[in-house]
Amino acid sequence: MTNPGTPLLLDVLRTEGQRIASMPADALGAPVPSCPGWTLEHVVRHTGKVHLWVTAVMQAGPGAALDQARPARQMPRGPECLDAYRSAHESMMTEFEQRDLDVPATTFVGPATLRWWVRRQAHEATVHRFDAADAVHTAGGPLPEPADPTAAADGVGEWIQAIASRFLGAGQVPESLLGRTVHLHGTDTDDAEWLLAFTDDGMSVTTEHTKADVALRGSAQQLLLAVWRRRPLDSLQLFGNEAVAEALLDTVQV
Repeated sequence: MTNPGTPLLLDVLRTEGQRIASMPADALGAPVPSCPGWTLEHVVRHTGKVHLWVTAVMQAGPGAALDQARPARQMPRGPECLDAYRSAHESMMTEFEQRDLDVPATTFVGPATLRWWVRRQAHEATVHRFDAADAVHTAGGPLPEPADPTAAADGVGEWIQAIASRFLGAGQVPESLLGRTVHLHGTDTDDAEWLLAFTDDGMSVTTEHTKADVALRGSAQQLLLAVWRRRPLDSLQLFGNEAVAEALLDTVQV
């Protein structure tokens, strides 16, 4: 998968954050269908907390441990959370826009640069914007606006690299995945294909079109929402052993 570039991801982060901030206050109590126990308010407050924490990580500098980052403020409850979210999002965007994004940064997958955090927050905001929009839709609002296809495809790659890899290292692969392969194929962007293979040495990833134990095929948005468990597997075209796909998603629990 070709890297879409930081400028596009910054644009996506800006757009998706503005969409979250614009959710209707009268729907804050609406449930999120794919996140049992959560409401729109939970989504807004959670995503705002993450933005505040990432801002604190940047301000603490590359030498600071992640658990030393202390947000300057908290997210309020009730209707005020929407304005607080907008402020948290704008503060984070300002930090990204004013900093050299090639400087070292501490991340939960090891040393990287601030570009890593742009990417992580772009996809964080995208997935949670769907949570928010799904809640509004259950309350009688419109269907969620579509995600940018190129960015959504990158989000699938980021899920593999930054999230799934943390659960599927050497010695971590469950019996249900050992010796198995999964092919992910995005249909609406170029080169959005991944072959995941699982052994005792962990998960290996290649970008090729080949037969696997199970293949999941759909738009980049459909794939992104499915791997994050926001949509069921039957929202995709599935070929092969569905149990292998379920085992993968059951193993990667965030």
